[in-house]
Amino acid sequence: MARRNENVNGRKTTSVSRGKRLQETISLVLSLILMTIDFSFLVYHFRWSYTFYLIPLICTGTLAADFATGLVHWGCDSWGSIQLPILGTFIRSFREHHIDPTGITRWDFIDTNGDNCLLPIFPMTFSVYKCFTSSKEEIASNYFFEIFLFSFFFFVCFTNQIHKWSHTYFGLPAWVTFLQDLHIILPKQHHRVHHVAPHETHYCITTGWLDYPLEKMKFWTILEAIIEYLTGAKPRTDDMKWTYKRY
Repeated sequence: MARRNENVNGRKTTSVSRGKRLQETISLVLSLILMTIDFSFLVYHFRWSYTFYLIPLICTGTLAADFATGLVHWGCDSWGSIQLPILGTFIRSFREHHIDPTGITRWDFIDTNGDNCLLPIFPMTFSVYKCFTSSKEEIASNYFFEIFLFSFFFFVCFTNQIHKWSHTYFGLPAWVTFLQDLHIILPKQHHRVHHVAPHETHYCITTGWLDYPLEKMKFWTILEAIIEYLTGAKPRTDDMKWTYKRY
Protein backbone atom coordinates (compact mmCIF):
# COMPACT_ATOMS: atom_id res chain seq x y z
CA MET A 1 0.00 0.00 0.00
CA ALA A 2 0.84 3.63 -0.21
CA ARG A 3 3.04 5.39 2.26
CA ARG A 4 3.83 8.75 0.74
CA ASN A 5 1.77 11.51 -0.83
CA GLU A 6 2.80 14.63 -2.66
CA ASN A 7 1.89 18.02 -1.29
CA VAL A 8 -1.82 18.55 -1.97
CA ASN A 9 -3.64 21.73 -0.90
CA GLY A 10 -0.90 22.64 1.53
CA ARG A 11 -0.92 19.35 3.44
CA LYS A 12 2.37 18.00 4.70
CA THR A 13 3.88 14.93 3.08
CA THR A 14 5.58 11.91 4.59
CA SER A 15 9.23 11.91 3.66
CA VAL A 16 11.12 8.88 2.49
CA SER A 17 14.79 8.56 3.40
CA ARG A 18 17.55 7.35 1.14
CA GLY A 19 17.69 4.22 3.27
CA LYS A 20 14.02 3.55 2.63
CA ARG A 21 14.47 4.06 -1.11
CA LEU A 22 17.42 1.65 -1.04
CA GLN A 23 15.32 -0.96 0.79
CA GLU A 24 12.57 -0.65 -1.79
CA THR A 25 15.03 -0.96 -4.68
CA ILE A 26 16.76 -4.01 -3.20
CA SER A 27 13.42 -5.66 -2.43
CA LEU A 28 12.18 -5.11 -5.97
CA VAL A 29 15.37 -6.34 -7.63
CA LEU A 30 15.66 -9.42 -5.41
CA SER A 31 12.02 -10.34 -5.98
CA LEU A 32 12.36 -9.98 -9.75
CA ILE A 33 15.49 -12.16 -9.75
CA LEU A 34 13.86 -14.83 -7.57
CA MET A 35 10.68 -14.85 -9.66
CA THR A 36 12.69 -15.14 -12.88
CA ILE A 37 14.61 -18.14 -11.52
CA ASP A 38 11.42 -19.74 -10.21
CA PHE A 39 9.57 -19.15 -13.48
CA SER A 40 12.44 -20.60 -15.51
CA PHE A 41 12.44 -23.65 -13.27
CA LEU A 42 8.70 -24.13 -13.75
CA VAL A 43 8.99 -23.78 -17.53
CA TYR A 44 11.90 -26.22 -17.67
CA HIS A 45 9.98 -28.90 -15.75
CA PHE A 46 6.65 -28.29 -17.48
CA ARG A 47 4.91 -31.27 -19.08
CA TRP A 48 2.01 -31.03 -21.51
CA SER A 49 0.00 -33.28 -19.22
CA TYR A 50 0.01 -30.41 -16.69
CA THR A 51 -1.83 -28.03 -19.05
CA PHE A 52 -5.33 -28.80 -17.78
CA TYR A 53 -4.33 -27.81 -14.24
CA LEU A 54 -2.56 -24.54 -15.01
CA ILE A 55 -5.51 -22.13 -15.09
CA PRO A 56 -7.18 -23.49 -11.90
CA LEU A 57 -3.85 -23.34 -10.05
CA ILE A 58 -3.06 -19.81 -11.24
CA CYS A 59 -6.58 -18.66 -10.33
CA THR A 60 -6.27 -20.25 -6.87
CA GLY A 61 -2.98 -18.46 -6.27
CA THR A 62 -4.54 -15.21 -7.45
CA LEU A 63 -7.50 -15.68 -5.11
CA ALA A 64 -5.13 -16.34 -2.21
CA ALA A 65 -3.26 -13.10 -3.02
CA ASP A 66 -6.56 -11.22 -3.29
CA PHE A 67 -7.55 -12.42 0.17
CA ALA A 68 -4.12 -11.84 1.75
CA THR A 69 -3.84 -8.29 0.44
CA GLY A 70 -7.46 -7.63 1.40
CA LEU A 71 -6.76 -8.82 4.94
CA VAL A 72 -3.76 -6.50 5.26
CA HIS A 73 -5.77 -3.63 3.74
CA TRP A 74 -8.66 -4.21 6.15
CA GLY A 75 -6.32 -4.44 9.13
CA CYS A 76 -4.48 -1.21 8.38
CA ASP A 77 -7.66 0.67 7.45
CA SER A 78 -9.60 -0.44 10.50
CA TRP A 79 -7.23 -0.74 13.44
CA GLY A 80 -4.30 0.97 15.06
CA SER A 81 -3.01 4.50 15.02
CA ILE A 82 -0.29 6.43 13.22
CA GLN A 83 1.32 6.92 16.65
CA LEU A 84 2.19 3.21 16.89
CA PRO A 85 5.93 2.46 16.67
CA ILE A 86 6.97 1.05 13.25
CA LEU A 87 3.43 0.00 12.31
CA GLY A 88 2.30 3.61 12.48
CA THR A 89 4.40 4.39 9.41
CA PHE A 90 2.45 1.84 7.38
CA ILE A 91 -0.91 2.83 8.89
CA ARG A 92 -0.27 6.48 8.01
CA SER A 93 -0.04 5.51 4.34
CA PHE A 94 -3.54 4.03 4.38
CA ARG A 95 -4.92 7.14 6.11
CA GLU A 96 -3.30 9.42 3.53
CA HIS A 97 -4.52 7.31 0.65
CA HIS A 98 -8.12 7.90 1.75
CA ILE A 99 -7.52 11.65 1.65
CA ASP A 100 -5.66 11.70 -1.66
CA PRO A 101 -6.55 8.51 -3.58
CA THR A 102 -4.84 9.62 -6.79
CA GLY A 103 -1.54 10.38 -5.04
CA ILE A 104 -0.46 6.84 -5.81
CA THR A 105 -0.61 7.59 -9.54
CA ARG A 106 2.34 9.99 -9.19
CA TRP A 107 4.73 7.33 -7.90
CA ASP A 108 7.35 5.59 -9.96
CA PHE A 109 7.67 1.81 -10.30
CA ILE A 110 9.93 1.42 -7.25
CA ASP A 111 7.73 3.58 -5.03
CA THR A 112 4.69 1.58 -6.01
CA ASN A 113 6.02 -1.96 -5.67
CA GLY A 114 9.08 -1.87 -3.38
CA ASP A 115 7.33 -2.57 -0.07
CA ASN A 116 5.10 -5.33 -1.42
CA CYS A 117 8.12 -7.08 -2.93
CA LEU A 118 9.78 -7.20 0.49
CA LEU A 119 7.16 -9.56 1.94
CA PRO A 120 7.65 -12.67 -0.25
CA ILE A 121 11.47 -12.60 -0.46
CA PHE A 122 12.10 -15.25 2.21
CA PRO A 123 9.48 -17.79 1.04
CA MET A 124 10.52 -17.21 -2.59
CA THR A 125 14.16 -17.79 -1.60
CA PHE A 126 13.15 -21.11 -0.08
CA SER A 127 11.26 -22.05 -3.26
CA VAL A 128 14.32 -21.29 -5.36
CA TYR A 129 16.49 -23.28 -2.94
CA LYS A 130 14.22 -26.27 -3.47
CA CYS A 131 14.59 -25.86 -7.23
CA PHE A 132 18.28 -26.75 -6.96
CA THR A 133 18.16 -29.31 -4.16
CA SER A 134 15.08 -31.44 -4.90
CA SER A 135 15.14 -34.73 -6.75
CA LYS A 136 13.16 -35.21 -9.98
CA GLU A 137 10.56 -37.18 -8.06
CA GLU A 138 10.17 -34.43 -5.47
CA ILE A 139 9.92 -31.78 -8.20
CA ALA A 140 7.19 -33.74 -9.98
CA SER A 141 5.20 -34.29 -6.78
CA ASN A 142 5.44 -30.62 -5.72
CA TYR A 143 5.07 -29.04 -9.17
CA PHE A 144 1.41 -28.04 -8.84
CA PHE A 145 1.99 -26.50 -5.43
CA GLU A 146 4.93 -24.52 -6.83
CA ILE A 147 2.67 -23.17 -9.59
CA PHE A 148 0.20 -22.03 -6.93
CA LEU A 149 3.00 -20.39 -4.90
CA PHE A 150 4.43 -18.60 -7.92
CA SER A 151 1.02 -17.16 -8.80
CA PHE A 152 0.48 -16.11 -5.19
CA PHE A 153 3.90 -14.45 -4.84
CA PHE A 154 3.62 -12.70 -8.21
CA PHE A 155 0.29 -11.08 -7.41
CA VAL A 156 1.32 -10.17 -3.86
CA CYS A 157 4.40 -8.41 -5.25
CA PHE A 158 2.48 -6.44 -7.87
CA THR A 159 -0.86 -5.90 -6.15
CA ASN A 160 -0.04 -2.25 -5.53
CA GLN A 161 0.71 -1.77 -9.24
CA ILE A 162 -2.76 -3.13 -10.00
CA HIS A 163 -4.13 -0.89 -7.27
CA LYS A 164 -2.36 2.11 -8.82
CA TRP A 165 -3.92 1.33 -12.20
CA SER A 166 -7.38 1.30 -10.58
CA HIS A 167 -6.80 4.98 -9.68
CA THR A 168 -5.31 5.94 -13.06
CA TYR A 169 -7.88 7.42 -15.41
CA PHE A 170 -5.66 8.54 -18.29
CA GLY A 171 -2.80 7.05 -20.25
CA LEU A 172 -3.14 3.41 -19.26
CA PRO A 173 -1.89 0.83 -21.80
CA ALA A 174 -4.71 -0.77 -23.78
CA TRP A 175 -3.92 -4.22 -22.38
CA VAL A 176 -4.34 -2.94 -18.80
CA THR A 177 -7.72 -1.42 -19.61
CA PHE A 178 -8.69 -4.65 -21.36
CA LEU A 179 -7.86 -6.71 -18.23
CA GLN A 180 -9.77 -4.23 -16.05
CA ASP A 181 -12.81 -4.37 -18.32
CA LEU A 182 -12.82 -8.17 -18.07
CA HIS A 183 -12.34 -7.92 -14.28
CA ILE A 184 -9.20 -10.06 -14.50
CA ILE A 185 -7.47 -7.34 -12.46
CA LEU A 186 -9.08 -4.75 -10.17
CA PRO A 187 -11.40 -2.43 -12.16
CA LYS A 188 -11.70 1.28 -11.42
CA GLN A 189 -15.46 1.21 -10.80
CA HIS A 190 -15.18 -1.74 -8.46
CA HIS A 191 -12.46 -0.21 -6.26
CA ARG A 192 -14.22 3.16 -6.21
CA VAL A 193 -16.78 1.64 -3.81
CA HIS A 194 -14.08 1.34 -1.14
CA HIS A 195 -13.29 5.04 -1.30
CA VAL A 196 -16.73 6.06 -0.09
CA ALA A 197 -16.43 6.93 3.63
CA PRO A 198 -16.21 5.24 6.08
CA HIS A 199 -14.15 2.86 3.88
CA GLU A 200 -15.64 -0.29 5.37
CA THR A 201 -16.07 -2.51 2.32
CA HIS A 202 -14.28 -3.81 -0.82
CA TYR A 203 -10.82 -4.30 0.73
CA CYS A 204 -9.45 -6.79 -1.80
CA ILE A 205 -7.21 -4.92 -4.23
CA THR A 206 -5.59 -7.57 -6.43
CA THR A 207 -8.61 -8.59 -8.48
CA GLY A 208 -11.52 -7.78 -6.18
CA TRP A 209 -12.97 -11.21 -6.95
CA LEU A 210 -13.47 -11.98 -3.26
CA ASP A 211 -15.15 -8.71 -2.31
CA TYR A 212 -18.68 -9.82 -3.15
CA PRO A 213 -18.60 -13.23 -1.40
CA LEU A 214 -16.87 -11.76 1.66
CA GLU A 215 -19.50 -9.02 1.88
CA LYS A 216 -22.33 -11.55 1.49
CA MET A 217 -20.80 -13.61 4.30
CA LYS A 218 -20.37 -10.42 6.38
CA PHE A 219 -16.81 -11.64 6.89
CA TRP A 220 -15.27 -8.30 7.86
CA THR A 221 -18.26 -7.29 10.00
CA ILE A 222 -18.13 -10.55 11.97
CA LEU A 223 -14.36 -10.33 12.36
CA GLU A 224 -14.65 -6.75 13.61
CA ALA A 225 -17.38 -7.74 16.06
CA ILE A 226 -15.18 -10.52 17.48
CA ILE A 227 -12.21 -8.16 17.88
CA GLU A 228 -14.39 -5.48 19.46
CA TYR A 229 -15.87 -8.03 21.88
CA LEU A 230 -12.42 -9.31 22.89
CA THR A 231 -10.58 -5.99 23.09
CA GLY A 232 -13.18 -3.21 23.32
CA ALA A 233 -11.56 -1.45 20.36
CA LYS A 234 -13.83 -0.03 17.67
CA PRO A 235 -12.82 -0.25 14.02
CA ARG A 236 -11.88 2.83 11.99
CA THR A 237 -12.12 5.29 14.89
CA ASP A 238 -8.60 6.56 14.22
CA ASP A 239 -9.20 6.83 10.48
CA MET A 240 -11.84 9.55 10.69
CA LYS A 241 -10.20 11.26 13.69
CA TRP A 242 -6.89 11.51 11.83
CA THR A 243 -8.62 12.77 8.69
CA TYR A 244 -10.19 15.66 10.59
CA LYS A 245 -6.83 16.54 12.15
CA ARG A 246 -5.21 16.71 8.73
CA TYR A 247 -7.61 19.42 7.71
